[in-house]
Amino acid sequence: MNKSTVISIFIGGALIIGSIILAGNKPQGQIQNTAPANNVSIVDGKQIIEIHARGGFQPRTSIAKAGMPTILRFETNGTFDCSSSVRIPSMNIAKFLSQSGSTDIDVGTSTATTLQGTCGMGMYPFEVDFQS
Repeated sequence: MNKSTVISIFIGGALIIGSIILAGNKPQGQIQNTAPANNVSIVDGKQIIEIHARGGFQPRTSIAKAGMPTILRFETNGTFDCSSSVRIPSMNIAKFLSQSGSTDIDVGTSTATTLQGTCGMGMYPFEVDFQS
């Protein structure tokens, strides 16, 4: 084999591998899980909404019952990105989460409304849809 053939094979292989890797990655900022999930439980008369924080918030949308005392429980596992902090502007809440473990935020008793929050940089949104 001559030198140009080897170089061509190398470049072709690199292009194929690169395209496979890129095809497997989701673009930054793409909304991944927009369907409501079953992540709400009731414990001692309070509803607990569990949200996983790492590379964004999962689920992105939670549905909860209005008129009940509510706690948002953020679960983290080695979270070092901007989703390690939470902002809920309508409630004047800004809180850093533990890097691993759970952090509770008491949001009180909500009426039928949608509570919106983001990561510390505003890149990753989440919401809780309180329904009567």
